[in-house]
Amino acid sequence: MYEENAALLIDFYKADHRRQYPEGTTEVYSNLTPRSMKLAPLGCNDGVVVFGIQGFISDFLIDYWDRNFFNLSKEQAIRSFKRRMDTSLGQGAVPTEHMEALWDLGYLPIEIKALPEGSICPVKVPLLTIRNTHPDFFWLTNSLETIMSNKLWKPITAATIARAYRRRFDAFAKITGFDPELVQFQGHDFSFRGLSGLEDAESVGGGHLLSFTGTDTVPAIGYLERHYAADAEKEMIGVSVPATEHSVMCMGSKEGELETFQRLIEEVYPNGFVSIVSDTWDFWKVITEYLPKLQGKIMKRNGRVVIRPDSGDPVKIICGDPEAAEGTPEHKGAIQCMWDTFGGTITEKGFKLLDSHIGLIYGDSITLERQLKILEGLAEKGFCSGNVVLGIGSFTYQYVTRDTFGMAMKATSGVVNGERISIYKDPKTDSGAKKSARGLLKVELSHIGGQYYLKDQVSEDEEKEGALETVFKNGALVKQQTLKEIRERVLKSI
Repeated sequence: MYEENAALLIDFYKADHRRQYPEGTTEVYSNLTPRSMKLAPLGCNDGVVVFGIQGFISDFLIDYWDRNFFNLSKEQAIRSFKRRMDTSLGQGAVPTEHMEALWDLGYLPIEIKALPEGSICPVKVPLLTIRNTHPDFFWLTNSLETIMSNKLWKPITAATIARAYRRRFDAFAKITGFDPELVQFQGHDFSFRGLSGLEDAESVGGGHLLSFTGTDTVPAIGYLERHYAADAEKEMIGVSVPATEHSVMCMGSKEGELETFQRLIEEVYPNGFVSIVSDTWDFWKVITEYLPKLQGKIMKRNGRVVIRPDSGDPVKIICGDPEAAEGTPEHKGAIQCMWDTFGGTITEKGFKLLDSHIGLIYGDSITLERQLKILEGLAEKGFCSGNVVLGIGSFTYQYVTRDTFGMAMKATSGVVNGERISIYKDPKTDSGAKKSARGLLKVELSHIGGQYYLKDQVSEDEEKEGALETVFKNGALVKQQTLKEIRERVLKSI
C-alpha cells in the first residue's frame, strides 16, 4: 500500500504559513476542543469521551513520520515534498529549507498535553493542547492540525456515542432487573463494512469497545492491543458468536429453511451460542412456525439460539405494531411471540426475561432514538431490557461529522520577538460557538460535580499544572494508558 510523505498530509493552505506568521515568531500554541453540542446525538450532551490520542501518537506522529519522512533519505524526503508543492502551487512557491531542517533534527519537536483517555470533556473545554518545543519549528504546531483533526474527531465521536448507548442500557437494566454484568454484551459493533476504510474501523471499533465487549470488527481488537496495552489472552477485549448471513440461508433454499435451522442448532453448533438471520423470506413464519417446531431441540441445547431480524422497523418488529391486527404476530412483536413459545423468568423488578436458551439481536439502522423506543416499548409490555441485543452499525458511527461535537483545533497563544501574546477568534457573524479561548490554557477538575473546566489566559507556571498531562514530547510517547484504565474511567462516568 502506498504511503504519502508525512509532510504532505496537510491542506495546501498550511504549506506556507511559516512565512505568513510575523517575523520573530518562535512558538505557536493550540488546542483541540469540542465547541458545540448543537448536533449532538441523544444522550451525549454532557461532553465527549477523550479517546484515540495515544493511538494517533503511536501510529502517526511516531511510526508514520519515521517510515515516511525521517527514515527516508534526505534527498527523497525533500524531493517528494518539493514536487507536490511545485506542481500544485507553482514552481518554487514554497521553499524547502524548513523541511530540510526538520529532517536534520530527526524528530517532531512538539509537546502534546491531554486529558486522561476515557475521561469526559465538556463543551468549550480543550481535551488537548499542542505547542512546538524548538523555536525554529513554530510552524509545525498548526501544520499538524489537519491530520490531527482527521484522525481524532471520529474515535472521540464513536466513543462518546457508545457511552450513551451503554448509559441507557444500564439505566433500563436497573429499572427492569437485568444483570448489570451482562449489559456489556447488549451493544454489538456491526459498523466495519460501513466505515471509511480500515483505519477508521479500527479506531471507531476501539471507541465502541470502551463501553461494550460485543463486536464483529476484528481489527478493533488488534488496535487496542497495539496501542493501549491490551492483551486478549489476559482480558476480555472483544467477543462475538458464530452467526449466519443471508447467503447461508439462501443456499439452504426457501423450502429447506426449517431444515437449515435444524442442521445449524443440532449438527453445526450443538452447543454454545449461534445467531441465525431469520428474515431472508418470512420472519413471522420463522417466529410462529419454525421456533415452536424446534422448541424442544432448542431447550435441550447447552447454549443459546439467537434470532436475528434484519429488516423493517426495529421498534415494531421487536415490540409489536399497535396498528396491526390484534392477536397477529406483527401486533405482538417478536419478543412476545418468543415468550409465548419459550417462556422464561420474572426478574426481581417484575419484568419478563426470555429463557436463556433463546434470544434476539437486531442490527439494522439502530440509533440512540430507536434504542430508547425499543427499551421503553419492551418495558411498557412488561419485558426486561435484557431480552434484546442491538447491533450498532454505520447508521450510528458513520452518520456523523466533525461538526457533531464541533471539534476544532485553534491557536490561542504564541511568542513573537520574545513576547508571549494571547490570540483568539470571535467571528461577529457566528452564533458564538466558534469563539475561542485566549492565551495559555489550564484545565482543572471541579470538586463540585467532578467536571473539567477551563481557565484561559493563565501564566506560564499555571499552564504547567492542571489536568492536562504531557503525553507526547520530542518524538516520543511519554505516558502509556491502558484499555483497562480507560474503560474504568468511561464506566465510572456513566
